[in-house]
Amino acid sequence: MNKIVVWGFRWAPPFAQGLVRDLRVRWALEEAGLAYDVQLIDFDERHAGAYRQRQPFGMVPAFEADGRGLFESGAVVHRIAAESPLLMPVDEPARAEVVSWMFAALNTVEPPIQSLLEMDLLHADEPWVALRRPAVVEAVNARLAVLAGHLGTRDCLLDRFTAADLLMATVLRFLRHTDLVDGCPTLAAYVERCEARPAFQRALAAQLADYARHAPLAA
Repeated sequence: MNKIVVWGFRWAPPFAQGLVRDLRVRWALEEAGLAYDVQLIDFDERHAGAYRQRQPFGMVPAFEADGRGLFESGAVVHRIAAESPLLMPVDEPARAEVVSWMFAALNTVEPPIQSLLEMDLLHADEPWVALRRPAVVEAVNARLAVLAGHLGTRDCLLDRFTAADLLMATVLRFLRHTDLVDGCPTLAAYVERCEARPAFQRALAAQLADYARHAPLAA
């Protein structure tokens, strides 16, 4: 891939910094050793026709490589991984395993975690949250228990770090405002290993630096 561009937000509120999904794409590109440019948009620009052509739902990230666009962070990470043996094995059975765990991260583990994140950080004062939250926490814990059981004593989901670990770690980081991951030593150590990777550190530092440069001026 040549001439890669990733779109992200110019700024995000503190609770979201380090969680916005362009981080996944930046991380994958860093792991793959691919150079890329970043284009930043304001929240209002999400609704502009020009951006909606890149991302129909007005979210981030959007992605372009060699003049061809793509959206949805999971799809973008898959595209990058498919061309990088560092993120996905070359033999088909192993690739299929990686893809299965990528989908598990986004389709099975993330939905209840995303619900809890939104309840706690966006709707905490609404009365329905107190009624609904215990069931969501139960669903999250059920997913975490299965995941921890699969990991066991492994360092990674499969034989080595892959795009599946990249996505799973970013999903688990959505729980950083809780003690749910910390309460499971297997998962806490797993996330810590993933976050310690130099490629993750570079991607995170770049995203946070963008936010710092464009932070709103204090009143």
